[in-house]
Amino acid sequence: MAIVVNLDVMMARRKMSLGELAQKVDITMANLSILKNNKARAVRFSTLEAICQALDCQPGDILEFVPDGEGST
Repeated sequence: MAIVVNLDVMMARRKMSLGELAQKVDITMANLSILKNNKARAVRFSTLEAICQALDCQPGDILEFVPDGEGST
């Protein structure tokens, strides 16, 4: 089982750069990059809430459950 972070997809849809999102969410670009590249092991709800607010989306637009052996959709 894996949780895939589709942050890059939502950023592209909203035409928002990593730097712009980092500034709006008040998180370092390094930490946001870790999340965007599926390297994060956890995410705080407060961070997820701020990202959703900045991107005008739902958590399910960013986080996706992918069963073992399947790629992301």
